[in-house]
Amino acid sequence: MTEGTRLHKKIQKTYKEGDRAEEFLSTVLPYDDLTFTVEGRCDGLIFEEEDVIIDEIKSTRSSLDDLSENSYPVHWAQAKFYAYIYSKDHDLQEIGVRLTYIQVETEETIHYLQRYTLKQLEDFAVETIQTYYPFAKLLTTHKEKRNESAAELQFPFPEYRKGQRHLAGAVYKTIKEKKTLFVNAPTGTGKTISTIFPSVKAFAEESIDKIYYLTAKTITRTTAEEAFIMLEQNGLTAKTLTITAKDKACLKDEGICQGDSCPFADGYYDKINEAVLDIIRNETRMTRGVIEQYARKHKVCPFEFSIDLSYIADAVICDYNYIFDPRVSLKRLSDSQKKRTVLLTDEAHNLVDRGRAMFSAGLEKSAFLELKRSFKGKNKNLHTSSNEINRFLIGLRKQCEETGTMVYKEPFTELLELLERFIEAAEAELAGQSGESNLLETYFAAHNFIKISALYNEDYVTYIDIGKREMTIKLFCLNPSELLSRTSKSFSSAVFFSATLSPFHYYFELLGGENDDYRFEIPSPFPKENSRVFIKPLSTRYRDRERSIAHLISLPHELIKQRPGNYLYFFPSYRYMNEVYEAFMESCPDVEVLLQSTGMSENEREEFLEAFQPQRGSSLIGFAVLGGIFSEGIDLKGDRLKGVIIVGVGLPQLGAEREIIKDHFNSQGKNGYDYSYILPGMNKVLQAGGRLIRTEEDTGVIVLVDDRYLTPKYRQLLPEEWLDFTVV
Repeated sequence: MTEGTRLHKKIQKTYKEGDRAEEFLSTVLPYDDLTFTVEGRCDGLIFEEEDVIIDEIKSTRSSLDDLSENSYPVHWAQAKFYAYIYSKDHDLQEIGVRLTYIQVETEETIHYLQRYTLKQLEDFAVETIQTYYPFAKLLTTHKEKRNESAAELQFPFPEYRKGQRHLAGAVYKTIKEKKTLFVNAPTGTGKTISTIFPSVKAFAEESIDKIYYLTAKTITRTTAEEAFIMLEQNGLTAKTLTITAKDKACLKDEGICQGDSCPFADGYYDKINEAVLDIIRNETRMTRGVIEQYARKHKVCPFEFSIDLSYIADAVICDYNYIFDPRVSLKRLSDSQKKRTVLLTDEAHNLVDRGRAMFSAGLEKSAFLELKRSFKGKNKNLHTSSNEINRFLIGLRKQCEETGTMVYKEPFTELLELLERFIEAAEAELAGQSGESNLLETYFAAHNFIKISALYNEDYVTYIDIGKREMTIKLFCLNPSELLSRTSKSFSSAVFFSATLSPFHYYFELLGGENDDYRFEIPSPFPKENSRVFIKPLSTRYRDRERSIAHLISLPHELIKQRPGNYLYFFPSYRYMNEVYEAFMESCPDVEVLLQSTGMSENEREEFLEAFQPQRGSSLIGFAVLGGIFSEGIDLKGDRLKGVIIVGVGLPQLGAEREIIKDHFNSQGKNGYDYSYILPGMNKVLQAGGRLIRTEEDTGVIVLVDDRYLTPKYRQLLPEEWLDFTVV
């Protein structure tokens, strides 16, 4: 329960018998050619003899002495609308409206009471609707044009690729029937347009009112943007928005993100209405650059601007977390709006590990130790609460000093209570504009920990990890399926699709698939002859890596002699890659080589890919890491790429979390090693191999370097088009 909710309930418990709390009120208001529905929950209805009072409760961290009756006109406006609805429904000619403020720390309260006639409230309601009408008219007119254009829209290509029409039909059926669909469609199927086009067509039938296209990669966001541009050029009238992460969208060079220190955040709500109207009237493609242009023009925060626009746009292209992450998801999406929205989740294989991360939370002991020291003698409550958490964590550390890690099946209620007290003390300090960056970071971490604890179920563990310099405690989500399903099922329909949703049963289970959900798989649209697959049965296990290096130097060298061109050379780790790279450069200094490095900027990534050009005069080898930025979501069509070499079977590195996942699925009667290591690893292999054949004209070679590919276990995980391989 949040602090605000708790204080609301505290006030509501003081109501006498017959008074009502959380009363749902709704009314319909015709104005000009539109009809407005206004609804909400009134905090309190108080009955005193023949008098009725609407009570609107607000919690505040400000001193009540600093508040006046008219400090927040918007609070009166909300209460007056409730008063209007109730008065009209019950034919009351006069009603009381009360604002109740409760101070968070002291729990002191103050009341302000005003009285209004029905005529006054009616005038207020009409004036409010009158102010909102131009915006509402703009949206309704646009939606009429959108739906008409969607009805007339044709598929933007002369013909469908193999399997593409069936995929588009399956998506359309899923939306019409308000179901969930899981799709495994290999590279080249045209998944992006095959999911977006039928979703747009559903606008015409008024089956949906909004599309969320979810993806974790910048390049797949660009592909989605290009698909909407193509539809727009074919006659679609629609407004699309791309949400850019806050740190990338920020227009400030540095500093804390606070209203009084940022000209784009300061007075945001006074400027945002004009900014929204301006961009909606003049733009259809609200990309990062367009949003930045209007944000600068109106001096508004571009990130918050894009979030506000997301509730208006017809299609929103964004990261998974804006829908699935309980800490940052779009909170103002109402249930009724969700029931008119389709989720299109691209590269859905990534959502398993992303789901685990979004539904997990951790704390570091050192943060509380530092705060305990920093606020000693400065803030008693904050010092005390930080000290209590630090002592609690010391107690846990003593329990697992011998093993270094411990796993528990409960979230520690005592710790949650201590964190609640810490948050209360931290909020009081932060309200005073504290400049402690560590305090703000730790406050958010504590807040996230408590929020995630509310999701804790049998698919969670709490584990302690003691390193040389740090102790962490983590609420770790082992299986995100239930929480992913809970979120996706709250929308009208959902489509999860990927070129590597394989093995299908694994992803169907961990993405929250249910018995009545639809499943769709199609074969590769390209002839098998387009790619030749070779297997080199070399051990790349950790103990054999040093002996493997000589073979891994000669392999690509021989390959570019026989088949000149550009190659991507994938390794299971940076360390292994760097060892082979250094040896290769010594042995073959004349070969042009690129090397992926950690933390590459967007410009560095683009330069890496830009080097892969056809007919460049000499061969090029790009050393890269499996599961990294170059192993999925990139298109090197035609002669830009002639081959892919994949070293190893992609197994994730052994570690505490992977072992905990393995043990969890073993306890459920499944093969935990498969779930934790083999299946996620092979997905990286499939993704890397999928870089080669992107169009009907592409040809090339795939070389799989590991003896395990010849075993039945791994062979059955290879796609059908790779099974006609040659052992070299």
